[in-house]
Amino acid sequence: MDSARALADARPTPFWLEDPGRPAALPALTGTARCDLLVVGGGYSGLWTALLAKERDPSLDVVLVEGRETGWAASGRNGGFCAASLTHGIGNGLQRWPGELARLERLGAANLDGIEAALHRYGIDAEWERTGEIDVATRPHQLDELHELAEAAGAYGAGLTVLDAEAVRAQVNSPSFLGGIWDKDGVAMVHPAKLAWGLKAACLARGVRIFEHTPALDLREEGHGMAVRTRHGRVLAGKVALGTNAFPSLLRRVRPYVVPVYDYALTTEPLTAGQLAAVGWRGRQGLSDSANKFHYFRLTADNRILWGGYDAVYHFGGHLRPGYDQRPRTFHTLARNFARCFPQLADIRFTHSWGGAVDTCSRFSAFFDTAHRGRVAYAVGFTGLGVGATRFGAEVVLDLLAGERTERTSLEMVRRKPLPFPPEPVRWAGIGITTASLARADRTGGRRNLWLRALDRLGLGFDS
Repeated sequence: MDSARALADARPTPFWLEDPGRPAALPALTGTARCDLLVVGGGYSGLWTALLAKERDPSLDVVLVEGRETGWAASGRNGGFCAASLTHGIGNGLQRWPGELARLERLGAANLDGIEAALHRYGIDAEWERTGEIDVATRPHQLDELHELAEAAGAYGAGLTVLDAEAVRAQVNSPSFLGGIWDKDGVAMVHPAKLAWGLKAACLARGVRIFEHTPALDLREEGHGMAVRTRHGRVLAGKVALGTNAFPSLLRRVRPYVVPVYDYALTTEPLTAGQLAAVGWRGRQGLSDSANKFHYFRLTADNRILWGGYDAVYHFGGHLRPGYDQRPRTFHTLARNFARCFPQLADIRFTHSWGGAVDTCSRFSAFFDTAHRGRVAYAVGFTGLGVGATRFGAEVVLDLLAGERTERTSLEMVRRKPLPFPPEPVRWAGIGITTASLARADRTGGRRNLWLRALDRLGLGFDS
């Protein structure tokens, strides 16, 4: 594939956000608003928190403020893999919470069912397809790792189907696939922006007041509640739920625990009937490979292939800038890797190229806490697997704000936070060394060098 030719007409915008069903922006807040609960952030975390709060208590006065438009950031530009896992995969869960993993798996499965039920209840057409996900091996050492994972998962109620090379290629035909494991029920494909827009509509129907283009600038106690200043006004609230994820938290003490890492994706033009037949993919599962520098890929409703991942880019100081959404070097790498995976599609063209920031923490799954004597709560650090887990995080946040001890709040995963990242420039250097070490492990049969083994001993456990 000539990557320059393949990318020549790609529009520098997320494919999902160009959908003609994108709703009009709501007015910004001006003046002072008062409410029982203020939700900061109009992505999945904030939307689920607002919606579930109204489901728990319809009389609650809920306000949501969003700095841009609902779903414009990570919630509208991810790959659309909605997973049951709350722990960023069962391997990460086994490493960190083996004693409660069976419970986490059960809660995760119930959470995924809850998302599906909510889509039906509110009539949200988010192109939901519960087709599962196949993790494929593209190098021999990955086969053993996948087989070990499938065996371990069985003990915790996670049924994974092992596929040899012939079986996996019968599902999706690539000469690079050596085998895989298929989670048939624990992952759904979804149009991520339509999910966010549907949740927005459901919130409005339930009486949530939403203000867009209303960035929250600071947070402080005022009287018996909290005050949040915005660009043209302020909100006085009894309690506040923060769903800002990759963006700097209004609680400064949370910021060392999260770094924004940029992820990138492409979409192809719609496949013709002949091209689709050449790759198979009749089951329409999501796929990802098992490398540290991995790709994720799936079919859209109109049979484009979304192809993302591989490079994960951290910028010194953790800055978030619109210019970082485009990275031509990464797009050319993705195009070349796509051609190696699907040589039968060598003439395909890409129509969209984009990036976005992922809220990454050192344990690769969300963490939770309260502040200001229980008046403020947050969930953050989903590390790229938040399409499904944000709903669970919203339930935890509402439990914490209510001061309730529930099965969720009793989890060690909820009660403890990850290790924070060191300050700059150590942070930038450490992430760079880690990224290079993970790439080297991919080239050397999965062997982790001294640096990665040291991180493992510290409990940082970078594995993707």
